[in-house]
Amino acid sequence: MQRKNQKRDKWVLLIGIVKVIKAVLLIALGLGAMRLLQGDIAGEIEQWARRINLDARNPFFETFPAKIEALTPRKISMLSAGAFVYAALFLAEGIGLLLRKRWGEYLTIIITASFLPFEIYEMIAKEFSAFKLGLLIANTAVVIYLVWHLRQGKKTA
Repeated sequence: MQRKNQKRDKWVLLIGIVKVIKAVLLIALGLGAMRLLQGDIAGEIEQWARRINLDARNPFFETFPAKIEALTPRKISMLSAGAFVYAALFLAEGIGLLLRKRWGEYLTIIITASFLPFEIYEMIAKEFSAFKLGLLIANTAVVIYLVWHLRQGKKTA
């Protein structure tokens, strides 16, 4: 029986690692957004575009100037704050799962399940994409697996 629990725990640990990675990426995004507030937004983005060798003739860049002008300091501040809030949530979920705490599993179920209706709405009412569908399937699988995992734990306890 111990062998089965270890295998199941590997999935919980994997979910925890993914949550921590998401938190780190969001912290980086938040810090990057804060950095944009301190300088020339258009110049900074143009410099990044050159670093990653983006094609200036790409159709995306036709609307790029308008998108840059829409980035007000207030919007950038909100983006940064949002990134830090989401990072804190992901970090709490990830740490709870990595430490194999029941509260981490409950927290992950509650937070992940609470976003499923928004993901469905985004996909149906706004714009469908394979990425959004994949994200919805993955998050649904995480919720189902963690609920199952908690129920299995109660049966063996």
